[in-house]
Amino acid sequence: MQAVILAGGLGTRLRPYTNDLPKPMVRIHGKPFLEYEIMLLARSGADDFILCVGYLAQSIVDYFGDGSKFELKIRYSFEGDKLLGPSGALVKAKPLLEEAFFVTYGDAYLSLDYKRAMSHFASTGKLGMMVVYENRNRFGRSDVVVRDGYVVKYDKRTQSEGMDWINYGVSFLKRTALGDITAGTTLGEEEFYGRLIEQRELVAFETKSRFYEIGTPESLREFEKLVTGNSELGGA
Repeated sequence: MQAVILAGGLGTRLRPYTNDLPKPMVRIHGKPFLEYEIMLLARSGADDFILCVGYLAQSIVDYFGDGSKFELKIRYSFEGDKLLGPSGALVKAKPLLEEAFFVTYGDAYLSLDYKRAMSHFASTGKLGMMVVYENRNRFGRSDVVVRDGYVVKYDKRTQSEGMDWINYGVSFLKRTALGDITAGTTLGEEEFYGRLIEQRELVAFETKSRFYEIGTPESLREFEKLVTGNSELGGA
């Protein structure tokens, strides 16, 4: 199972931690956050990783290499000097992608039955499936409207009626969902997923497990608490 991790952003909300490190390499109990994430996904069945990297990418490459020390396969797609946005980075990685894969973020720790989700996605015959959590503005602002099993609206800026769900941070996609978008195009999530929504090709997959991420100092501390005392994660 192939996992694509978007790890190229500047991490400005997490400064000063990210002055000299990309956000996924911020240390928690001596290990970079990205290691916790990759090992979670590996335990869930992922064995082929594509890391989309940009800001201070070399520190990620130096630490993880080709993945052999983790008994995994890790390859890299480099954004270069121009950050392309989440979906633009995904398009640039297209030559490395399998026919079906899942994509997530380099600052997210998401407990999910990935194998079951991938199986369900395959059964839909659709181009995309967004994992959603019934958030009701508890953990950040809700940004998704779900109706009849489909995502019918995704807007991170403006809330509207029925927006009780939040993008959990992982989507399952067919490579053909990227269409003929030119590599090097700067493309935001809402534009990319908006195309699938218009085509009625984006189904919703509900999870009951809350998400963790390290996008802000507050959420970083929350993840540190999760690790502390949890021996399976390497805590005390």
